This record gives sequence, structure tokens and C-alpha cells, in this order.
Amino acid sequence: MAISAKLVKELRERTGSGLMECKRALQDTDGDIEAAIDAMRKSGLAKASKKADRIAAEGVILIRQTDDGKRGVMVEINCETDFVTKSEDFQHFADHVVEQTLTESPSDLAALLALPLKNGIDVSIEQARQELIAKIGENINVRRFAAIDTAGTLAGYLHSGRIGVMVELDGGEIDLAKDVAMHVAATNPQAISEKDVSADLMDKEKEVFSAQARESGKPEEIIEKMVAGRLKKYLAEITLLGQAFVKNPDTTVGELVGAASVTVNSFQRFEVGEGIEKKEENFAEEVMAQAKGD
Repeated sequence: MAISAKLVKELRERTGSGLMECKRALQDTDGDIEAAIDAMRKSGLAKASKKADRIAAEGVILIRQTDDGKRGVMVEINCETDFVTKSEDFQHFADHVVEQTLTESPSDLAALLALPLKNGIDVSIEQARQELIAKIGENINVRRFAAIDTAGTLAGYLHSGRIGVMVELDGGEIDLAKDVAMHVAATNPQAISEKDVSADLMDKEKEVFSAQARESGKPEEIIEKMVAGRLKKYLAEITLLGQAFVKNPDTTVGELVGAASVTVNSFQRFEVGEGIEKKEENFAEEVMAQAKGD
């Protein structure tokens, strides 16, 4: 049967798919728009499955807080190329995901993916993710999220959408919390203080420092002092409170918050793609693969 331009237009508006894809779906279903939508969703699932093993190490970090500032969430959403992060479809999807994370308080990632993309619609975040993969042509993942609820002071800091930090203080002003969050973004501390550093890590570093010190040929009592000094320096470098404050290196973060009679309760730091093994792509091969619909 002949498919009207009006029907194609309606299907495009409802699915966000391309002109020819909509036309073919309507021809295959004899103009039944609901059947066409169902078929396109099934096709989208198949396409998403094919792309599921492709590395998605680009993306964005988003932070959202409640109006009273007592709850904050941070989400990482990945795609394959930085170009996609600038598309409206990706940005709208990411915005809905972080909003649902804030308002619905999911217990884990599986619970988040099962939530509706937005309240009042039947499409889950996972379904929307798969449909977006089919539309954009790249693998897209909701990788992780963190949430902090506090009776104290909570601040978030985003750097270019690629590094996100949330810091929770016991007391203090919001400007101080923002300064500490910015510092965490810049220096990536491994723990708040020395007592939060694992014994396994300390033992490992002590073993390395001891081996290095023994190469000097100095007496054992001198070696012990050298190792103690190096451990002290190492702990200052990896702990938030021991680090020199980025806005004023003459003082440590510990001294900064101590002067304000404030305690750092917790912090969370995400960086786009950290821990994901990236592979080098041949650009010409990538374009060819996309042209073939792989």
C-alpha cells in the first residue's frame, strides 16, 4: 500500500528514527503505525545486542542535588565517541537518568535501569538506552552512580563534564565544600586521612620503600628511618587531608578544614572512562564499519 508522508512524519516524531527507516517499517506493516513501532523496538534490541561488546570509554559525568542540598547523586554515562555526548538525544537521555537517580533513590544499577525513563511513561531506562543505541549507532552504557544523603554540607563540582566530585562535610559553609570538591577533582586523593588507607596498601608500599632503601647500603637503623620518612611523604600525597591545598599550597587541606572546625565525612570522585581499557581504532575502518551498519 502507499504510505503517506503524514504517516511517516508521525512515526518519525514518535520514534526519532530516520525517514527511510520509518517508511520501510510502515511498508512492512501495511501502514499499521503501532505494529511499526513494535517492530522498530525489536530491531533496536537486536542492534543494541550487536553493539554491546564495543568499548564505550567516552561520555559524561552528571551531578544533581535536591533543592535543600541534603541529597546529591552523581552518574557516569558512557558512549564510544566524544561527538555523541554533544547530541541532543544523548543529553536528554542522560538528563532523565540523573533526575530519576535523584528522585527515586535506586538501590543499585539494576534497579536504576528498571526505572521508567521519566515518570508517567512505560519505557524503562534500559529500554530507552537500547533504543538510543539503535538510533545513534554507538554502544551506550549507564555505568555507575553514587548517592550521598547528609545532615551536613554537601557540594558537587564538575570539570568539563568529565570529572565529577561530591564532598560531604560535617558543618562548614557551602563555599568551603566546593573548594574541597575542586581540590579532589584536581588531585584525586585515594583516602580522606591516614587511618582510611588500607593495611595491604601500606604493607606493599613499605616493602617497595624498604627494597629501595637497602640498595643504599646504609645500616638497618638508617634504613628504617628512610622508610618511615618515605611512608610519611607517600601518605601526605595520597590522602586528602595531607595534601597541599590547590588554591593555597602553603596550607594542607587538613589545616584548611581544621581552621573552620569542619570534618570531611566522605567524598566521591568519578572520571569518565577510568578503568576502561581503550583500544586504538583505525578511523577509516571505523567509518567503513558504520557505513555497513556493523
